[in-house]
Amino acid sequence: MSSHAYAAVSPMFHKFEQKINDLTRGTLGYFCMRCHSPVGTTLKFPRNEPIFHSVPAAAEGVTCVACHRVKQRYGRVNGERRVEPGDIYAPVFGGSDGAGLQHVLANKSAYKVKTHPGEKGPGQPIHTDAIQFEQLSSSHFCVSCHQVAVFPGIKLEVVWEQYRASPARRQGITCQNCHMGANPGRADGYECGPAAIVADKPVNPQRKHSNHIFHGPGYSIAHPGTFPINPKAQRWNYQQWLCFDWRAGWGTEAFEQALEQRRFRAVFPPEWSNVDDRYDAREVVEENLKRLQEKRESRQRVMENGSKLEGPFFTRPRRVGQPLHFNYLLTNMNGGHNFPTGSLGAQPQIWLNVALTGPDGCRLWESGYLDANGDIADRHSLEVAAGRIRHDDQLFNLQTKFLTTNLKGTDREMYLPVNLDVDQLPFIRPSGFPITTMNHPPLIRMEAHSLPPLAMRRAKYRVPADVVKRPGRYRLSVRMRSRAEPIYFMKFVGATDSMVQAMNERMLDFHAYAVEFEIKP
Repeated sequence: MSSHAYAAVSPMFHKFEQKINDLTRGTLGYFCMRCHSPVGTTLKFPRNEPIFHSVPAAAEGVTCVACHRVKQRYGRVNGERRVEPGDIYAPVFGGSDGAGLQHVLANKSAYKVKTHPGEKGPGQPIHTDAIQFEQLSSSHFCVSCHQVAVFPGIKLEVVWEQYRASPARRQGITCQNCHMGANPGRADGYECGPAAIVADKPVNPQRKHSNHIFHGPGYSIAHPGTFPINPKAQRWNYQQWLCFDWRAGWGTEAFEQALEQRRFRAVFPPEWSNVDDRYDAREVVEENLKRLQEKRESRQRVMENGSKLEGPFFTRPRRVGQPLHFNYLLTNMNGGHNFPTGSLGAQPQIWLNVALTGPDGCRLWESGYLDANGDIADRHSLEVAAGRIRHDDQLFNLQTKFLTTNLKGTDREMYLPVNLDVDQLPFIRPSGFPITTMNHPPLIRMEAHSLPPLAMRRAKYRVPADVVKRPGRYRLSVRMRSRAEPIYFMKFVGATDSMVQAMNERMLDFHAYAVEFEIKP
């Protein structure tokens, strides 16, 4: 259920990657696949083929071998790492010295394991060696996929750059300490437990456990029959799962009994016409929804551990007929990188939603509201552009934006770092001088609004006087909202309606609370 496991099956990744390939006339090649499906890249699986036509390990994204079959030290290589080929018996590389594995291999009969395909009798195949690879336990190992630059020199991932200059790095705190530790987002140590259970026997029972959920804000919008990866789901292929209407209640007792009692009629695709198949599929969906909830709880903890919201702080007297002036103080409690960190440039959104409720319980004023598509009301909102809703002038949004300079006028916010040209073909103009002189290519830059490590910023608000019309008890409700992709960008890359629905449904709210106060005559 980790974001690493989701990397190759994410429908948004495939829509995004296809759009960029279309814009670049296919010249992007394997650039994105190198990080999202290192096994597929190693096997030279065609980029334009559906990932589910490949071997299962390619569809598992950043799977075990993507890290534990790498033995060379890499730096900033944009995901271009070599996965060592080999079968299940080949050595693996890890952060420990492999003592637990050596104990199992020395007692093969007791643990019922095999180290060679020619061995007779029952037994589970196992790696023949575990070699210590020190870089795997350091932050340097994360660089090759989490510091990414694209032509003509714009940076899409800047996590390593931020970490390298952070207080956490100076204190010796690694990426793994916060993202694989016991407490999501904090360097509070690790849980301990057996390294493995082999033939019902625990091995190395008090070994440090690195949590491979990789705590972070990312989440799945895939059909819950296709992700999380569930062995029971392999009974049906990807296309069959997409035809299973889990939202309608297929396979639940309530739905199937009502159908049997002919309280309504339903037409099913051929693969789902059998009621027993629908029950079995529903069992998979329910298991996966439960695991997605576990991931959501991890997301909630990492966001709340990594930030603090205080307020409201009123700066002027609160009286009828006078504007309300107040602010909230947001602090990045994370010493390792910005909040949010630079990932995919201008996609991840974190913003503040504040609403004022009057004495009669009616909502009087709001900032951070959404338009009919689910977008915040900034200049990218299609509803704002059409004049159907007002621009949110007081929006507190930590989203990074791409800025491009075009044929005339000032900088313009863009979905992607591609300038507009006089013809209909987007053209990325090459630099006429070294990019290092400006730290970004000419005519393209990223405008970061994120909070640096341990920094704080005030979100300042003014409620107009004509809203505060009567004395009494008012309420200010606030929440931070986190979403992986803006809806306008999803529509730009051709996302389906079900993808958009899931993106909005699984959006995360955190630091949600309300404060009541009096307005005097």
